[in-house]
Amino acid sequence: MLGNTGAIATIAVKKIEPARKFYEGILGLKPVPTEETGVQTYKSGNSNVLVYESQYAGTNKATAATWGVEDLEGVVRDLKAKGVRFEHYDMPGAARKGDIHGTGKTKAAWFKDPDGNILAVVSE
Repeated sequence: MLGNTGAIATIAVKKIEPARKFYEGILGLKPVPTEETGVQTYKSGNSNVLVYESQYAGTNKATAATWGVEDLEGVVRDLKAKGVRFEHYDMPGAARKGDIHGTGKTKAAWFKDPDGNILAVVSE
């Protein structure tokens, strides 16, 4: 039923303006024009990321959105240069080198937005 329909990452934030600075300025996502207050949609490749104001911002303890990237080390380096701090997790079967966790061919790095939402970049 939904297998041929695109999905949208939906991320709750406390205030839309500080979120804009992060998602546009730090992550480089492109805003889609909107007239809605407290809501912003971004283009990210062929996908969309919807950021909206909510009192529940940052309460999710799991990854809210993941970006597949070709040059994980380069992306991590560029984000760190913009002030992003990466999270470190102890996971069975995963080895960590700096900020990047590896399990077999898959490598990942996690970071948080200003509201504490967990975001990830992954490569294989």
